[in-house]
Amino acid sequence: MTPSRPSKTPLLALALDKRGDEPAYRQIYDQIRLAILAGRLRPGTRLPSSRGLAAELAVSRNTVLTAFDMLGQEGYTQGGVGSGTRVSAVLPDELLSARGAKPETRPEREAAGPALRISGLAARLDSMRQRTRSDQRTFRPGLPEVEQFPWNVWGRLAGRLWRHPPRAGVGGGALAGHQGLRDAIAAYVAAVRGVNCSGGQVMITSGAQQGLDLIARLLLEPGDQVWMEDPGYAGMRGAFAATGAEIVALPVDAEGLDVAAGRSRAPEARLCAVTPSHQYPTGATMSLGRRLELLDWARGAGSWILEDDYDSEYRYAGKPLAALQGLDDGGRVIYVGTFSKVLFPGLRLGYAILPEALVAPFLAMRSVLDDAPALGLQPVLAEFIAEGHFAAHVRRTRALYAERQVYFLAALRRHCAGMLCAEPDEAGMHLVVGLDPSLNLSDRAAAARADAAGISAPALSSYYAGGNAKSGALRQGLVLGYTGFSERETNDGLARLATALASRLG
Repeated sequence: MTPSRPSKTPLLALALDKRGDEPAYRQIYDQIRLAILAGRLRPGTRLPSSRGLAAELAVSRNTVLTAFDMLGQEGYTQGGVGSGTRVSAVLPDELLSARGAKPETRPEREAAGPALRISGLAARLDSMRQRTRSDQRTFRPGLPEVEQFPWNVWGRLAGRLWRHPPRAGVGGGALAGHQGLRDAIAAYVAAVRGVNCSGGQVMITSGAQQGLDLIARLLLEPGDQVWMEDPGYAGMRGAFAATGAEIVALPVDAEGLDVAAGRSRAPEARLCAVTPSHQYPTGATMSLGRRLELLDWARGAGSWILEDDYDSEYRYAGKPLAALQGLDDGGRVIYVGTFSKVLFPGLRLGYAILPEALVAPFLAMRSVLDDAPALGLQPVLAEFIAEGHFAAHVRRTRALYAERQVYFLAALRRHCAGMLCAEPDEAGMHLVVGLDPSLNLSDRAAAARADAAGISAPALSSYYAGGNAKSGALRQGLVLGYTGFSERETNDGLARLATALASRLG
């Protein structure tokens, strides 16, 4: 920063950065305000005249007057043009001196500040989260391609709907969400995913995570047992832990969740949470036999199944698999989906499709805990789906992501041969990449090296309950997303990752 001429007044030492983004009047206001709060300008002190200060700082007098006016309106100064501007006499002297004191001169108790105390739950949830320094880092799992999103179409729809919005559109909305969007979702999942529902069963949420949290609150009491896939999604585990439920971590194999293990360990569990179409993060698809076995258990135990269908749009071989919910004839399956991974993360819109018996209790609970979801983008998304733009976007990105997976695997072999390996996956937005034994490196150590190189590469072992790495073919590895990154970004990212990992060799 190159400052302009400083003020010559003995009371103020102001310096303006005229090449910065901050307006000059705001810089003057900020610096005088801080001088008052720090005690450098005492109550009753007269400030320089607006004309003189403007001349010394080489700005217009109106610029200084604007800053003085802001200070006066907020009570820092009093007086005005003609009578001079002074620091307000009613500011508490002891407050100003306390704020202006250097930290080392303050009493020890005050310098230390209040003791930080967080709940045990907050500490446990902090240990579950995936740690990364940026939401957009290379290879972050689940990031969609946003550069090729049809923003012109989206903008046209938004302009058409909100240029003259109906009163109902700005009045807060219904607890369940915009009816047009609920109906559009019901029609879409029925046609594409084989889900049996009406628009009345669709609840709009602020992303899938909010849906998981509300469902957990609706169904679980402290001590209730919940079946969860191991490895599994930490956000889901956190939602259940927040209710005080007991997580029963069940192994996952090539056929998906081991239902027999669940029957043996917790036969009366209240809820089972699964990602049957594309298990997260291993990519396994739950077999039909396991699906039927799981539904049979839920009927017999009077339990619920939460089906998280987070990326089912992206199946590159054949048609998308039918949802588990479509096989349910007992009203035991709750289906959760999201648009954040298909369209763009900032959309923050998801949905939960509830059995009819849960609709009224869900809405009653939401009326107390949550209120209606934000309405701004819901009608836009409804029209985006109804006019066919959503289906067209899915078709385009499905073809693009299939190509990107092929390129990712080729670049992985080119840059990381002898260190990392992966097999093609016929679905999804990420791959589990195995570590070559010659690396002599744990997946957590490899993830740390990747992080230092600016790459998001979560360790597979961190997805297991308790984060314990045990023996097994998929217990060690890195979870790398490939869909949201161009060929250049993929190539450069894998080259950096190879360099980071190679530094551990020898």
